[in-house]
Amino acid sequence: MDLKELLKHFNNGDTIGEDFEVIQQMRILGIEARKITMEINTKYHEPEEIRQLFSQLIGEPVDETFAMFPPFYTDFGKNIHVGKHVFINADCKFQDQGGIWIDDGALIGHGVVLATLNHDLDPEKRQQLHPAPIRIGKRVWVGANATITAGVTIGDNAVIAAGAVVNKDVPADTIVGGVPAKFIKRIDE
Repeated sequence: MDLKELLKHFNNGDTIGEDFEVIQQMRILGIEARKITMEINTKYHEPEEIRQLFSQLIGEPVDETFAMFPPFYTDFGKNIHVGKHVFINADCKFQDQGGIWIDDGALIGHGVVLATLNHDLDPEKRQQLHPAPIRIGKRVWVGANATITAGVTIGDNAVIAAGAVVNKDVPADTIVGGVPAKFIKRIDE
């Protein structure tokens, strides 16, 4: 199974755990992701080197306006997609098998977790995983230590308060916060 087939499997939302070939390929790519993130995280790199390593990690070039402060962690890497002027602050953890799309101008705060996999609720099938994408719109600000769960879309210009746990879609031009995240107010432009 090649990467294109594997990503199609994930992006279709197919259950993971029933097909050994999918699990095996996911593990191989996970090892590659750990090697690259170890390189990112264990010594100083100039911004251009960070962009090169991150591009290698995700398998596609990032724009010259992309910036990231290590450390950064992911267990897959190949289903992360970032736009222009994206900034990812230190200590973020992206579980990206289900797909993570971060649009232009988005700011990702310290310690943010983006988790695109859920385990099955049936105890007999608990090892199975269900991928679903996270989509972060233009100019979104995700505050420090927020967690965004599988299947969530965050609309343009939204703000996710620090420490929030977002398990539902967030409309554009709004601020949400809390556990679970709730509407706080609209953003007046």
